[in-house]
Amino acid sequence: MRYALIGCGRISPNHIAAAKNNNLDIVAIADIVRENAEDKVIKFDLKNIHIYTNYKEMLEKEKPELVAIATESGKHAQIALDCLDYECNLIIEKPIALSLEDAELIVKKGQEKGVKICACHQNRFNKSIQEIKHAVDKRRFGRLLYGTAHIRWARDHEYYDRALWRGTWEQDGGALMNQCIHNIDLLRWIMGDEVESVFGMTDRLVHPYIEAEDLGIALVKFKNGSYGMIEGTTDVFPKNLEETLYIFGEKGTVKAGGEAVNIIEEWRFSDYFDEAEIVKRECSEIPPNIYGFGHSKLYKNVIAAIEGKEKLVVDAEAGKRALELVLAIYKSAEEGREIKLPLEKCSTMDFKGRFK
Repeated sequence: MRYALIGCGRISPNHIAAAKNNNLDIVAIADIVRENAEDKVIKFDLKNIHIYTNYKEMLEKEKPELVAIATESGKHAQIALDCLDYECNLIIEKPIALSLEDAELIVKKGQEKGVKICACHQNRFNKSIQEIKHAVDKRRFGRLLYGTAHIRWARDHEYYDRALWRGTWEQDGGALMNQCIHNIDLLRWIMGDEVESVFGMTDRLVHPYIEAEDLGIALVKFKNGSYGMIEGTTDVFPKNLEETLYIFGEKGTVKAGGEAVNIIEEWRFSDYFDEAEIVKRECSEIPPNIYGFGHSKLYKNVIAAIEGKEKLVVDAEAGKRALELVLAIYKSAEEGREIKLPLEKCSTMDFKGRFK
């Protein structure tokens, strides 16, 4: 399968490694800074590959079957729509877009073209998360009561200086949109997906040099009667502390922790179907960084879906739902009221100037 990557920044090594692990034919990579692409060619010893600074030229000449988009967030939507003109299957780094209107355009155009579009929420493929979702699907929790997502990380001035688009409303958003959207996606997915309403608060406490929030807190009411709590920040001193997901049901309690929800720390069920210590041991992972091991598994699923062998685990609609929940928190914080879902129109640009 002919594969190409657009964007050779911080997350691109995970995409290239995943493509190689799944034996994709990497025909080209593109970045507006040619040196970024050349660096990846050397690091990954990529042979017979073409480098482009214009992704449209790459699409025209290389005609890839699968394209991964790993640019700054604000460019995801337009690049995705351009790729769909060439009927490419897509893997789009989170968030899928920065406006609901753009996300909906991507969903609809993908359906019209008959291609697969995956939102890159790779943490769904963590062993810990897969085991929790399996328990939910088997109804081991009984009635779901509530779940909590905590993302307690640190980002310093140097992090934002390395890429000036970070923390801007036009190209990124704040902690919830960039760092926390993975766990927000997990909470929504596991707790039943359908959200009734959201009440949120956001603030910019210790990063005056960015436009968006560095702290977000929200209460979520799901349509199935369960609840969710979200706490996301980049203010933790002096380094990343944890990313955790708790799920509480009438017959089960589970905690996935570690730096990136990759370790099962609590596993308690009334049915005693399995041994907690065995589950903790077999379904926990220690990845080298916060990105975990999920990219290769996500790529494997996308390839199988393109070949008609599996259902896509994280489709474009799922990417839109994760985006919607973050935007709903922003809107609630801006307006100081509970926000009902679904949202029809909303964009990060709606909140420009919020913390001035």
